[in-house]
Amino acid sequence: MFLSIEKAAEVLKEGGIVAIPTETVYGLAGNAFDENAVARIFAAKERPYFDPLIVHIAEFNELETLAEEIPENAKLLAEKFWPGPLTLVLPKKTSVSNLITGGLSTIAVRMPKKQIARDIIKLAGVPLAAPSANMFQRLSPTNASHVAEQLGSRIDGIVDGGACEVGVESTVVGFENGIPVVYRPGAVTGEMIAECLGMGYEIRRITLNSQLSTLNSSLPSPGLLNKHYCPSTPLFLGLPSEVSENCGLLAFGELPRNLRVFAKVLNLSEKACATEAAANLYGMLHELDSCKLSRIFAMLLPPVGLGNAVNDRLRRAALSLPN
Repeated sequence: MFLSIEKAAEVLKEGGIVAIPTETVYGLAGNAFDENAVARIFAAKERPYFDPLIVHIAEFNELETLAEEIPENAKLLAEKFWPGPLTLVLPKKTSVSNLITGGLSTIAVRMPKKQIARDIIKLAGVPLAAPSANMFQRLSPTNASHVAEQLGSRIDGIVDGGACEVGVESTVVGFENGIPVVYRPGAVTGEMIAECLGMGYEIRRITLNSQLSTLNSSLPSPGLLNKHYCPSTPLFLGLPSEVSENCGLLAFGELPRNLRVFAKVLNLSEKACATEAAANLYGMLHELDSCKLSRIFAMLLPPVGLGNAVNDRLRRAALSLPN
């Protein structure tokens, strides 16, 4: 199941699908120019075809094989934040399969910072379509064991690159009438984007709404479904006034006084650091989810910087609970 980067590249060249580590989360990779490999990604994840995939590249010049046009603002962002946790949504070349893009005329592309990921892309010799290596709408994987648990029997192998450093999915940015739009928050914040572009106005952001939760139409970007990143245990936001038996708490910073009522407590960051919280988010949710709790309560972070990204994932995980 576990592969070297050289063997993983061979499998990818032959049309296989392999889980690879990035700095954000593990991705389920396949040759972006091989429709059969891309279809296998959707099938393994049980992901609907309307939900676009992110394509990963190792060098900037590879972007020319995927994007028909690269706006100046996109170039500036790539120069500043690539390699790194930033995805750009750009007009696609006609040679790019509509299967990858959910039928859209745009393609989502990023260059991962993790060297292992870029080495695999280089050895495979092609850009790799690589959504998160998990079952659709389930918790994202931040180590190889998370992947093995959810997808082990469904894929052709896993490259173990240790724990993911960032721990939440990439920021996704598109351009509407020339205005940058943050479709999904991540480690590259709206403030960082505005500073890079020297813009005097706030970056627009797509917020959660009922329209984006429908399962019958294409989304403008990956990661926009209202129900996403979910543990199997029902998740609620905030601290409850009363706690029923066998509940867990995902805390942040200073702990509440009534800890004894919780069966299991994990703290994303005792020192209230959003970067540490993001890196711990999915690992701690996986741990709480394995404890056979009746429900999980999660404290939100201050809504600034990377705290927005953590809160975004928690809200999506809590919006629609399992039956």
